[in-house]
Amino acid sequence: MRRRGERGERAQAIGRSRGGRTTKIHALTDAACRPIAFLLTGGQVADCTAAALLLEKMPEASILHGDKGYDSNAVRRQAEDKGAMPNIPPKSNRRWKNCFSPHLYRNRNAIERMFCRLKDYRRIATRYDRLAGNFLAAVCLAATVSYWI
Repeated sequence: MRRRGERGERAQAIGRSRGGRTTKIHALTDAACRPIAFLLTGGQVADCTAAALLLEKMPEASILHGDKGYDSNAVRRQAEDKGAMPNIPPKSNRRWKNCFSPHLYRNRNAIERMFCRLKDYRRIATRYDRLAGNFLAAVCLAATVSYWI
């Protein structure tokens, strides 16, 4: 009998979620929607676990915007250590609600616009690549063509 994960799904950033087998692309962008760093995880992995690795690549910034999935004390502390004020909406089950500005949060659409432009590439939207390294390379290539050339 095979044990779960023996086929390399974890190493290839393929995970199980409600929608089936999925991969999450986590990204860090600047204010002009240009991507800075990418990270792939399986569909069942919590967003706040990937944030720690992405925040290591964060350049100097005044405000860090993130969605509710990134609302954890560790992410907030790491952003503050980098000199940025975290503007992340609190989760509904949080007892103590942190400071959050809906007016500043409107600028978070930069990341959504970046993902929308990346998903114009069919290879990125449907993940044709079997290996995580190849898929990450395709994401980086599409981002380079879309934003940096």
